[in-house]
Amino acid sequence: MSPWIEFDRTLIRRIQSAAIVITLAVFFICGAERSASADAWIWQPLVNRLVEDGLDEHYVTALFSNPDLTFSPEVMARKMDVLLNTKLSAATSSPSAEPEVLSRYLNPILIAGAYSFYMEYRADFVVIEQKYGVPGELLTAILLVETRLGRNVGEENAFTILSSMALAKDFSLIESSIKRKDISDETRKWLIRRTEQKGDWGYAELKALIKYALAIDKDPLSIPSSIYGAIGQCQFMPTSAEHYGRDGTGDGKVDLSNTQDALHSMANFVASHGWKNDLSEADQLKVIYRYNHSESYAMTILSVADKIRKTKELFGG
Repeated sequence: MSPWIEFDRTLIRRIQSAAIVITLAVFFICGAERSASADAWIWQPLVNRLVEDGLDEHYVTALFSNPDLTFSPEVMARKMDVLLNTKLSAATSSPSAEPEVLSRYLNPILIAGAYSFYMEYRADFVVIEQKYGVPGELLTAILLVETRLGRNVGEENAFTILSSMALAKDFSLIESSIKRKDISDETRKWLIRRTEQKGDWGYAELKALIKYALAIDKDPLSIPSSIYGAIGQCQFMPTSAEHYGRDGTGDGKVDLSNTQDALHSMANFVASHGWKNDLSEADQLKVIYRYNHSESYAMTILSVADKIRKTKELFGG
């Protein structure tokens, strides 16, 4: 065989191999660009809305360009599934369960831990009760039930949760994720309206979250939350943090991951909703109900607070 022919064949094979490598590289680069472009397109309506409401365009664009941020239709779908099941259950007139104290929070070990927490912050509670008229036993009880005294503030990401809910006001983005498929046209129209309402709610919370994070010099994407975006030791929604948050440390910031700030903020919330120590138990329950819309929750808070009070009377403090 001619050495020139062999050379040509080798050269051709090398050229073909190089062509394949270049083609694959172009494919992956273009694919990444298309993916980035798609992500930008998904968030663009939300970015535009936030900028129109006065937030800095470069800052907001940078937030939504974070590669860890992914739209999750399941967040809104999960909420709408709950609302839908509640609506359909009510339509069947099935009797609802009677509210009751959640006995798991009356566990002696939990009460002992709550009393220990109360004693640790007793100086703060003296100041708080003088300022807001809310007893430390009540605040300790709320903190115990909400976050196990600040130790469990949620495993979700507040920014992802609220961004997904805000974007998902468009029902078409979540329809395939709704579990119930056997719904009437009328119910579907109701779902569309409720999804839009919840989307606007999510947007208001998202905007408040960004402002909250800016005020305490934190990255909004770093704040943990509950499955629906409640943040901090006291599990406030960001709009509640905006309206009821108070600085308990004197550093000029309201950081709900700080225990003192959380306690002062909780006391302000409860006082703002009408708490007085001399209220009847029925009226006290109504106030606590505003913190978490559950009669069983309110009953549990008062029961835990009473246990802490009795423990204090027994051991002093």
